[in-house]
Amino acid sequence: MGALCLLLAGFLCAAEVVKVGGAHFPPYVIKSNLQESSGLLPQLLEALNNAQSEYHFTMLPTAIVRRFGDLQRGRIDMAIFENPQWGWQDIDAEAIDMGLEDAELFVARNEELRDQAYFEQLAGKRLALYRGYHYGFAQFNSDPEFLSSTFNANLGHSHDSNLLMVIRGRADVALVTRSNLYDFLERNRDYARQLLISERIDQVYRHHAMLRRGAPISSERFAALLEQLRVSGELQRIFSPYRIAVMPVLADNSAIESAQD
Repeated sequence: MGALCLLLAGFLCAAEVVKVGGAHFPPYVIKSNLQESSGLLPQLLEALNNAQSEYHFTMLPTAIVRRFGDLQRGRIDMAIFENPQWGWQDIDAEAIDMGLEDAELFVARNEELRDQAYFEQLAGKRLALYRGYHYGFAQFNSDPEFLSSTFNANLGHSHDSNLLMVIRGRADVALVTRSNLYDFLERNRDYARQLLISERIDQVYRHHAMLRRGAPISSERFAALLEQLRVSGELQRIFSPYRIAVMPVLADNSAIESAQD
């Protein structure tokens, strides 16, 4: 046992540690504290670690509003499942296309005579939104006061709670990521007939990783590792159950080959 521990310690010392921010963002990160965290990010980091031994990816807890400062200060090296439009414009970070697509959908209570036309106009409706999120209909302005005053929005910290507000008539429309919505319906099948899901999409998430300058890993190397997982089917295994589309990404062939060595 002692020899095994020494071997493991030697491996971790040899590997470059890449610190990835984990903010509560179901189903990507569920409970960002290290003892209880779960979700898609821990699964992805495990797959990245299993695929190679040069880097060790580890998750550090952060928060939706704090992740920018944590990356700028070097507390984390990378934020994953991001969009460059979500407040990153003035931050010195490199965007890496992950080839993963999710979407933000409008959801209302299913009532007699209510159809897709209900989602055409948001004015006068009570919205249930997630605090800190950037919405397309609001020109990606996440300021809570702006959203509350302009769109009659209630801002919470739980997609599940926002959906329950709609079901119970306390809100008219909730905006929810497609991945979270279908995870919610899988866990609460009795609610499926009570919800009207929009064909209208607020925005499509083309997920990116935001990498700080000076991080232990280069953008090319990280992109190559993702491509390795894409080719092996690992990304499909992790993300397809949540209706997150795994898309092709153009990558440098030499970088991909080096990741597979």
